Amino acid sequence: MPAIVTEVCAIEEVAAGVKAFTLRPLDGPAPPCPSGSHIVVDMPPPGRPAAYSLLDPGGGVYRIAVKHEPDSRGGSRYLHALAPGSRLRVQAPANRFPLAAVPGPRLFIAGGIGITPFIAHMAALGADANYQLHYAFRDAAGAAFAAQLAERGDARIRLYESRAGRRLDLDALIAAAPADSQVYVCGPERLIAATADACARRLPAGRLHYERFSADTAAESAGFEVELARSGLRLRVDADESILAAIERQSSLRPDCLCREGYCGSCETRLLAGDAEHRDQYLNEAERRERIMICVSRAAGSGPLVLDL
Repeated sequence: MPAIVTEVCAIEEVAAGVKAFTLRPLDGPAPPCPSGSHIVVDMPPPGRPAAYSLLDPGGGVYRIAVKHEPDSRGGSRYLHALAPGSRLRVQAPANRFPLAAVPGPRLFIAGGIGITPFIAHMAALGADANYQLHYAFRDAAGAAFAAQLAERGDARIRLYESRAGRRLDLDALIAAAPADSQVYVCGPERLIAATADACARRLPAGRLHYERFSADTAAESAGFEVELARSGLRLRVDADESILAAIERQSSLRPDCLCREGYCGSCETRLLAGDAEHRDQYLNEAERRERIMICVSRAAGSGPLVLDL
């Protein structure tokens, strides 16, 4: 899919260390897309493409918020150094964090910069929708949009500043949620894991929706075998490398992959046989029966996985 060339037409500091960027496509207004959508921004080498939630998917531009992370892969440093008029290449929007089309209250749980998709979700739902937002952060000065949300005076919005002694009690929150609640969470891995654990103990299956933009690299791994059916190759994937890296190391194949973290979809590959341990943020459960993201996912055991490569 060809990249979209955009111009940075506005930059706004929305918190200490957090900037909102408005990107205008050069070939005409950005088409509207559903709340929960994100774009992948290309970075110059040695940086890797990075995904950012859209704050206003219907505004004719792409608006994103980026937290400056000095220890990241370099994407946030690069973006924070830009000035209005700069050009950026982005991939067309994708949506892996949509609002489920089911009745019942919605419980939004955000941590830090994970607030960004909920800005769009709340706008899409409107003033009278049945939702609650619970937004946890370390300090208000560095929390994106915390001041604006507090100014609304909306009882559905609750802010938790840990430095001021206000902490989010996930167990109590999920325990008090109606049984027909749909729970959405975006933020640090530990917040997603804790929310998933609380939902598993308190709510029926299928009520949790989450988004993360980094692979679950903390999970234990072991080496395994992969077979590339069309190439006639059998390769070893070591415990500390991805399927993609093993293919690049042991063959002349160079599969497409933009993000290498399981969210952009460019390395999606047909899974012909074998049990996979899916670690991506792209495929849904039905797609995972026949597809795999080779940049992050692995075999659920010693393999082999048989891939259509």
